[in-house]
Amino acid sequence: MVKFNRILLKLSGESLAGTTKQGIDTVRLEEYAEQIAEIAKMGVQVGIVIGGGNIFRGLSGSKKGYDRVQGDQMGMLATIINSLALNSALLANGTKSRVLTSIRMEPIGEFYSKRYAVECLERGEVVLIAGGTSNPYFTTDTASSLRAIELEADVMLKGTRVDGVYTADPEKDKTATKFDEITYDEVYSRNLKVMDLTATTMCKENNMPIYVFDMDTVGNLKKVISGENIGTLVK
Repeated sequence: MVKFNRILLKLSGESLAGTTKQGIDTVRLEEYAEQIAEIAKMGVQVGIVIGGGNIFRGLSGSKKGYDRVQGDQMGMLATIINSLALNSALLANGTKSRVLTSIRMEPIGEFYSKRYAVECLERGEVVLIAGGTSNPYFTTDTASSLRAIELEADVMLKGTRVDGVYTADPEKDKTATKFDEITYDEVYSRNLKVMDLTATTMCKENNMPIYVFDMDTVGNLKKVISGENIGTLVK
């Protein structure tokens, strides 16, 4: 039994770096691919957006003198590199998948449209949507919210290195406590860093639930899909 039929999975570029802290950790890449393949075999339709922070982050670059627009464009290319890597890992384990890009980049990836992405999902293919929104000043969190809403996903799953949303950063504050469920308004009022404000607002206005969980623990993705309460639901 699966709790969700169609999901948009947001993956962190930093998490993809694994223990290397930079670039792509092949062990982490294979772990992600195996977990995604497992739920795809259960019949779940899977769309994926990956960040690019393990390669380049536009906002950080602008603080070091990069032009913000070009810095964000570099970040968009980083998300495409990560998507190609995960796509290769999925194909290697026998999972049908393809990369769609928000910027025309054939033959590296096919140009994204909602109609085509849904067709692919309904054929049982994992769809990696790369390139962010194709616009500067928008994060991959916002791109994830946008794609989840466009694809009419049941939920946006935000895979991170922590197991949910806490009252404070659990890596810095040992007294932080975890929420099992929280509202969008509470996220605002408590100034919790679940996603950026634009992404959270989009989800709120379009009634798109967000489920935050630890993706780096192998087996957790299947647990979420099966309905186990291991993270935090934002709705």
